[in-house]
Amino acid sequence: MTSTDIATRDEQNTVATTQAPPAPAPTAGTTSLMAWAQEADLAYQMAQKLAATSFVPQSLRGKPGDITAAILAGAELGLKPMATLKSIDVIQGTPALRAHAMRAIVQQQGHDIELVHSDDTRCVMRGRRNGSENWQEIEWTVDRARLMGLLGKDQWKKNPKGMLIARATGELSRLIASDALHGMPYASEEYEGFTTGQVLPAKAPLSVAAITAPAPAQTAVEAPQQEYSVGRADVDETAGDGVWDEDAVNGSTDWPETAQPGGDQ
Repeated sequence: MTSTDIATRDEQNTVATTQAPPAPAPTAGTTSLMAWAQEADLAYQMAQKLAATSFVPQSLRGKPGDITAAILAGAELGLKPMATLKSIDVIQGTPALRAHAMRAIVQQQGHDIELVHSDDTRCVMRGRRNGSENWQEIEWTVDRARLMGLLGKDQWKKNPKGMLIARATGELSRLIASDALHGMPYASEEYEGFTTGQVLPAKAPLSVAAITAPAPAQTAVEAPQQEYSVGRADVDETAGDGVWDEDAVNGSTDWPETAQPGGDQ
């Protein structure tokens, strides 16, 4: 055996001994994360197509990233994508469930929620966990809302009955089934500045031509000409015959030749 053969064999042994060990099998958490990443990618593709449609609420319109987050959050709550877009609002950067969606999720988990009484001044709701015999009761009144400074808000002025129900829903759901809400324990109606799809008119985009264009000339508004009347003082009283005296009129210093706007009268 030559020295060249020995050197070649040593190099092969060195390569064999320095090869990296086989990669460990993916854990359940890694597999789940990879599946979630694929789901997020599909949700984003869907969000890009939906962002400009009327199916998306105003708070999410034109925001594919926020729509994606809403769809993924809704999936964790058991909501399908289109149901999610009608159930989740993003208010001041925080996602929140609407009250009707919160009740639906809690009831879907087998918990009970009942409306006992509701009018424009008072709402009473009760609920209990699945399998429990004990009912929890929540009462919301306009007096309570007044103490919290809520009555001056637009939604409370327009729909006090619905807002009382929404407040009672959020409080009761947190009390009996907070585990069913997955990090979104507050109803949209409980947040400051909540609005239901208020659409502001779109403004035309500014252009260089619009900015640099000269201001339109203002049309001068002519002042109404003052009317003059000739009284008996313009008549030659000495004549005594009441005949119009043209010379007296032409020689009068009170009679302007032409009434001009702003001229001396």
